[in-house]
Amino acid sequence: MPLASVYPLVTTRSLARPFTYEVPEGTGKGAVVSVRLGRRSVRGVVADVGVSAPPGVEPVAVGAQLDEVPGPLVDLALWLADYYGSTPARALELVAPARRKPRGERPSPAERESLAGEPEPAALTPDQRIAVERIVAALDEGVGEHVLLEGPTGSGKTEVYLQACAAALERGLGTIVLVPEIALAPQTVGRFRQRFGDVVAILHSSLGEAERRDERDRIARGEARIVVGARSAIFAGMRGVGLIVVDEEHDPAFKQESDPRYDARTVAAKRAALEGAVAVYGSATPRPESWSRLRRSSLSARIGVPMPRVRLVDLRREAGYPLSAPLLGALGGLVESGGRAILMLNRRGVAPAVHCRACGVSRRCEQCDVALTLHSDDVLHCHHCGRAEPVPRTCPACGSVELARIGAGTQRLETELEKTLPELERIRLDADVATRPGALRDAIQRFRNADRAVLIGTQIVAKGHHFPGVALAAVVDADTGLSFPDFRAEERTFQLVTQLAGRSGRDTPGRVLVQTFQPDATPLRHAVNHDVAGFLAGELERREALGYPPFRHLVSILVSGPEPGAPLAALQELRERLSAAGVEADLLGPAPVLRLRGRHRAQLIAKTTQPRSVARRASALLAAAAPTMRRVGLTVVVDVDPQSL
Repeated sequence: MPLASVYPLVTTRSLARPFTYEVPEGTGKGAVVSVRLGRRSVRGVVADVGVSAPPGVEPVAVGAQLDEVPGPLVDLALWLADYYGSTPARALELVAPARRKPRGERPSPAERESLAGEPEPAALTPDQRIAVERIVAALDEGVGEHVLLEGPTGSGKTEVYLQACAAALERGLGTIVLVPEIALAPQTVGRFRQRFGDVVAILHSSLGEAERRDERDRIARGEARIVVGARSAIFAGMRGVGLIVVDEEHDPAFKQESDPRYDARTVAAKRAALEGAVAVYGSATPRPESWSRLRRSSLSARIGVPMPRVRLVDLRREAGYPLSAPLLGALGGLVESGGRAILMLNRRGVAPAVHCRACGVSRRCEQCDVALTLHSDDVLHCHHCGRAEPVPRTCPACGSVELARIGAGTQRLETELEKTLPELERIRLDADVATRPGALRDAIQRFRNADRAVLIGTQIVAKGHHFPGVALAAVVDADTGLSFPDFRAEERTFQLVTQLAGRSGRDTPGRVLVQTFQPDATPLRHAVNHDVAGFLAGELERREALGYPPFRHLVSILVSGPEPGAPLAALQELRERLSAAGVEADLLGPAPVLRLRGRHRAQLIAKTTQPRSVARRASALLAAAAPTMRRVGLTVVVDVDPQSL
């Protein structure tokens, strides 16, 4: 019997290597088999066939073949494990999840979850035609091309995706379409089903286990040749992938925040290279990394109507918060003439802090170094650990009764609108609402069908939705993200404001109001003029001077523990060992970061052009120190290309 290298799907890092087994004739890379490992049977993935046994090893035969995944996905998973410092087993679980037994026939969730799509336009714009021709030419070359499709909201990027997908299907090739949020999947699925029917499948974490299994089976059998989903859909077991679309490619939600900490945009690029596919990254506000590295195909203007006029409202000179006089006036116009508005306030709850006027202390979480947020249930909530406590009648620090509610959240905004403009229907869309299954889809559908309505939400309302009849879009507080201690703070602010502006006036003239205490801030000055190229030029110049992406990679090493000094001491020792080993990186820190869920934390940042080498060396040093760290309760996370610091 031939011999094969098989990776057992176990989480133990000491077993994170291939083992040699005998396999039946005809077994190939990607076979999922049952293997004996010690005294138990586990699943394993065949990574190579025709190998030789290591000296002194007597291979045993594998058990039954349980499943099969395409060979390129095995290569993709092993690359992912190496690049992001995970284990092969954890990465292979992404491409070869455990299968459940069938539970009978069900309708496809793609049919249930899809919203109505739009008909095909009579003709493409010249820019669209050029973009489609470039993608189709790359499809025919089959060498793995990467294209940035950039253009303002409403310029027709989705139609380019659809036309490219049709070309891929004509050539017998499949398409994977990634969206950053599950909330965007129904809209995207609807558009693709309108054009291509039942060959569209949907994959995301909100589906039930049985539904995910059914969709994976349809994909594996070749019945579904188009897959739409959130970041994990990049691991769909489709054979013959020709096109990968990453829509809203600027969105940080494409980064997985648990092991393996992969970035779906980077994984999409790797899968396209492995399969000779075309990867198209679309955005109205591209990342600086994509703008500088990728070949661009531009859609220069919105189709049909011009971009809306943007007005900055200087809150230093306007009374009223969260609803200034200009914003109330614009909303009042909707009561008279009809229409819809979107208000974005990137904070949940009633107030982000309860503050004592006497001693100046804000009520903070006992487990995390953050202020507790007041919600409409008159309970203070921690948005990190979930802790909840009633609002105190007096200040716990000094006993004063002068407690003030500072700032505003989406719940307060909803209440203020009910008081001032009760004629407008209010629809709130944030993480508090979205916990109920189907709530996002229902809220979006209600807003689409309303006559005089306001959609109130956090950043989710700015992400890729196409709402007809939106006459007004407003950023209630554009400054919330500017103060974050993150080099991407200005980029994120520019993206949010520009993206929300794009929700207005898609089919009729629209208006945009941006409330701010910092009207001269760089991202706002560029957002007012829809100046993407100007903002990115300045951002790239700044990042080059400071050595940030895309000019260098970042590797974050975060240690947490029960005592305040131990994480810092562990990272200081790691820094010294990395320096002694001669790693090619600038090491920043270690420095303490906010406490989370009762654990004290510290972080070491490496700026480098060789992220894989740095992560591999750090992981090896940490693995050697693992027994000592476990004894004192320390845990560590190594994150390559983190999206937040």
